[in-house]
Amino acid sequence: MNTIEIKGSKTKLTLMLLAALIFVSLGLFFVTNPDKFISAIFKNAFFIRIVGIASILFFGLCLIFLTKSFFTKKINLIINEKGIIDNSSYVSVGMIFWDDITSIERIDVMSTKFLVIYVKDPEKYINIQSNIKKKLLQRNLKTYGSPISISSNTLTCSFNELEKIVLKYYNENKH
Repeated sequence: MNTIEIKGSKTKLTLMLLAALIFVSLGLFFVTNPDKFISAIFKNAFFIRIVGIASILFFGLCLIFLTKSFFTKKINLIINEKGIIDNSSYVSVGMIFWDDITSIERIDVMSTKFLVIYVKDPEKYINIQSNIKKKLLQRNLKTYGSPISISSNTLTCSFNELEKIVLKYYNENKH
């Protein structure tokens, strides 16, 4: 069986980087000039500053991770007879063995499609991660029933192609 290697899409990453940069810039404007943004919806300068700080923190982190992804030389997703090696996002867990996978489900979260990979022992994949990543994976487990999810947002393939490939290999290699 062939190994499938899916790289990151520089175009998609560039667009996400630009969006994150815009939100960080807006956050800076909210923090430094909250009075300019007071309106019928946002009547309080303090609230506008808080929104600005939250925007800077969240999208600043996104900017860091997206920049790192942009310059990485790693293949984002490798699918072979052993399993899936996922390096497609910050919360990727690395190697996921077919034998560990119990099922795969497609879900939509706010117009983003994910493949949720259900595994026999989720803690096995959570406990080997760093603290921040571990917390994010635990949140995924609580929300979706699995710590592992894969999106095509940063990949060179479409979600439908990703789903087709992963399910084909899973069905051929599950025991």
